[in-house]
Amino acid sequence: MNFVEIMIGEKLKEADPALDLMGSDRKVLQVACQDFTNYLKFHWNLIGKEASQCELVERLENLFREDPSELDGFLTVWIGIWFKKWKERVKLLIGDQNASRWSKISKNISNAEPVWKRIENKQELLEIVVATLIKNGEICGTEILSENLLKMELGEKGVQDPSDKERVFTAVNDALRKAREMAQSKGPLIFVKIDKGYYNTPS
Repeated sequence: MNFVEIMIGEKLKEADPALDLMGSDRKVLQVACQDFTNYLKFHWNLIGKEASQCELVERLENLFREDPSELDGFLTVWIGIWFKKWKERVKLLIGDQNASRWSKISKNISNAEPVWKRIENKQELLEIVVATLIKNGEICGTEILSENLLKMELGEKGVQDPSDKERVFTAVNDALRKAREMAQSKGPLIFVKIDKGYYNTPS
């Protein structure tokens, strides 16, 4: 665990002491760390830069050394906003709940999977969509939402070949438009499918 994970973990526990961050709620911690990293990358103009991860860690460590209380205060506020968003944005689907509604979306996503694997600059595409979400006020689940938006559009446009630049460009443009709309919307955006057995208590 790096020091960012440790700090975010502590803040999440302050926000909700019931969270089991090393167990069943590990995903909450992972997504929070990813979102915090993306948020800083955006605000420090590191999106799209080659060595952005190294620079980000360096700047964070400097801040931690020079002004730990400022970093601590900022994190407290950020996690407060993020966790409120998490509760608004993430919905658990039990069993086959809403199955028909999601079948078309998941079909588009799985159709795009082969071409997505072959796209060379997928990290840059992801970062552009992430930046659009953050610019429009969405700070929760930025990476998950961006990847799904891109796959959804690639699947919908029937993109088979990553070298089909025109179709890929159209798909990316539509993903950016949807990202802007999504950031302005209210309610859940990330749906986590949970097996019914997960909630069944053993007899």
